[in-house]
Amino acid sequence: MKKTMALKLALLLLLLLVGFIGCNDSDDNKDQDSPDNPTTSTELLYFKRIATFPVCSQIDENCDTDEETVAEIVTASSDYMTLIYTDSPMNQIGFVDISDPASPVALGTVALSGEPTSITVVGDYALVAVNTSADYVNVAGELAVVDIETQTIVHTIALDGQPDSIAVSPDGAYAGVVIENERDEDLDDGEIPQLPAGTFDIITLSGAPTAWVKTAVDLTGLSTIAPTDPEPEFVDINSDNVAVITLQENNYIVLVDMTDGSIINSFSAGTVDLTQIDATEESPALISQTESLSAIPREPDGIAWIDTTHFATADEGDMNGGSRGFTVFNTSGEIVYTSGNDLEHMAARFGHYPDSRSENKGNEPENVEYGSFDNHPFLFVNSERSSLVFVYDISDPENPVYHQTLPAASAPEGALAIPSRNLLVVASENDSRGDKMRAGLNIYSYEADAASYPTVESADRADGTPIAWGAMSGLSSDPDDDTILYSIEDSYYQQNRIFTIDVSTTPATLTNELRITDANDVFASIAVTELVDPTVDDTDSTRLEVFDSADLALMINDDKTVNIDPEGIAKASDGGFWVASEGAGTIGDAGRPVNSLNFIFKTDAAGVIEQVITLPDTINANQIRFGFEGVAEYNGNVYVAFQRAWTGDATPRIGIYNTTAGTWSFLYYPLDSVESQNRGWVGLSDLTSMGNGQFLVLERDNQGGPDAAIKRIYQIDTNGVADGDTLTKTLVRDLMDDLAAPGGLIYEKIEGMALMSNNDVWIINDNDGVEDNSGETQLINLGNIQ
Repeated sequence: MKKTMALKLALLLLLLLVGFIGCNDSDDNKDQDSPDNPTTSTELLYFKRIATFPVCSQIDENCDTDEETVAEIVTASSDYMTLIYTDSPMNQIGFVDISDPASPVALGTVALSGEPTSITVVGDYALVAVNTSADYVNVAGELAVVDIETQTIVHTIALDGQPDSIAVSPDGAYAGVVIENERDEDLDDGEIPQLPAGTFDIITLSGAPTAWVKTAVDLTGLSTIAPTDPEPEFVDINSDNVAVITLQENNYIVLVDMTDGSIINSFSAGTVDLTQIDATEESPALISQTESLSAIPREPDGIAWIDTTHFATADEGDMNGGSRGFTVFNTSGEIVYTSGNDLEHMAARFGHYPDSRSENKGNEPENVEYGSFDNHPFLFVNSERSSLVFVYDISDPENPVYHQTLPAASAPEGALAIPSRNLLVVASENDSRGDKMRAGLNIYSYEADAASYPTVESADRADGTPIAWGAMSGLSSDPDDDTILYSIEDSYYQQNRIFTIDVSTTPATLTNELRITDANDVFASIAVTELVDPTVDDTDSTRLEVFDSADLALMINDDKTVNIDPEGIAKASDGGFWVASEGAGTIGDAGRPVNSLNFIFKTDAAGVIEQVITLPDTINANQIRFGFEGVAEYNGNVYVAFQRAWTGDATPRIGIYNTTAGTWSFLYYPLDSVESQNRGWVGLSDLTSMGNGQFLVLERDNQGGPDAAIKRIYQIDTNGVADGDTLTKTLVRDLMDDLAAPGGLIYEKIEGMALMSNNDVWIINDNDGVEDNSGETQLINLGNIQ
């Protein structure tokens, strides 16, 4: 009897417990982005970029415009079929139809009274924070309420100064607007305090927009750095109607109750000790993650709730800090996770590390976004300077697990997770037609069985840091191994290297770096030409020679490594390498004096220079700055492609050097003409031997994105073509579809091509060392294209 009663009691307690748990886990009114969705044990998928919408197409459908137009912060209509983004240079917001997310369509723009700084949506309205300030002291702003369907401003609300970030509570009851009143970075070296002080505006969204009520929340007196000048930066609101706000320059975080404006908690974001990072900017660049920094303030920018007790910060830094990573806090102000140097190392491993930012904030995490996809919670970290989105599985907020990395157009800023449509949207704001960068909306779908990026990642060095790389130029196969490619970095980096890439893995693995050296003084001993540049005053004794001993000395480092401009590479028949180095400068152009000739280097298998080959003086006398690109070896000859026609020539040359006789001959290559709107030039980038005197040639224009038109592989046959004759060519493949397939904007510099013995053709683009470039590198196997 006692056992039966005890069993019944135990069963009753179990039922009550199950009922209690079930009540806590069910919420039919949950927002689709709610951080409280439970995780499941189903297999994780991956995000795949399916489209990039260049916002210049709002001006001209082909982006034939030099106007700067950007996408900075992005949101979506309540049905998630329309994206709306801020465009600060144009003082407008833009609309994009994503009914078919793989084919976004421009829907027009709405002009504003000032600079839009942030945007969000509630119901049928887009809420736009607009900066109308006259200067840093005379600050003003407004909240523009835009009817999404009609694309008209239906109401405005005056704000208490210059706004930055805006967020709406999940229940749609409140909007929070950060009033930054930002500092003047040119005043007092940018140090704060600089009044007027910023604040936080709460908008109660009850009734029609004309009935909405604004309440200001005082944020002064909280931080210890500049208590009179809070400088609030970013806001997010959770399902408990608690706003979390970053005070970036004050390195502080504040929690506000949206229902009454009271301060729940405030605390310092703390500091970070960083190891194995690059904190020095060399010229030429050199990525060396061997340094440390101590007590670096996080100075967070973007912030996002993970659940009602945890949030994450993007620790960008601004005034005196920047920890180069992200942090997870709980609402008590405790740090439960910090990423350390992980993002710095991944940026270097994937070829995206921005060495020109080493002394500043490295990869510079700008923003974070949370989203639960198929009941799996993810954190997305936008890295502004490396143009990457790092994705973490954040099922356990105190133990984030790296999931994948996504490429983005240059300078990703805002992000929007749309789990109900399995979409992620990231806004990239860099727009410079001259630099071949267009701002855009990157659209990713949560659907892939495997990650599609990066296409190349590096192995570790002995010290545990990744082999840092970038600016891949030429490409070569290994005649004895169809799993190996060789590439080379161009003049962006000092201490030039040859890379070994194992393509049997996915992604391909950069397994080895080999520095080119002049250990036996072969390069140091070359004869210096005495050609005279006619544009240089002959009374200037330091400029009489086109290329002199001082120029040569600058190309050889103290440790015998070299600073050349390797553009082409070919595996030599004896196991060493042929390396084509492009010259610098143009004869007859005083603005671009010649300080390097074009060279072919022969190295041994260890990268030690064995031979240096130069052009005849009569050819060097006509040098322009577009010189040697690809190089190939066939039947005792070395073939080198000139990028463009030199002075006096109608077309570029294919140079042929007979290694036995030591003599040159030249063929001429007929280039395609510049097409449509791109207004650039066309040149050669690489060539590779097919055997039997036939070659594949890579031809491209110097345009990227919507302006790109010519990225092609041609075949030439040198048999029966005499010295000085013009070649004929046959189109083998137009690469535009191949380059569009990864869902990004077309890359300008398709510079490497290699033909394997199994007839697979590989191509690779040069990311310019992530300088005025998103850093994206696509190593693509075209398969057998013959």
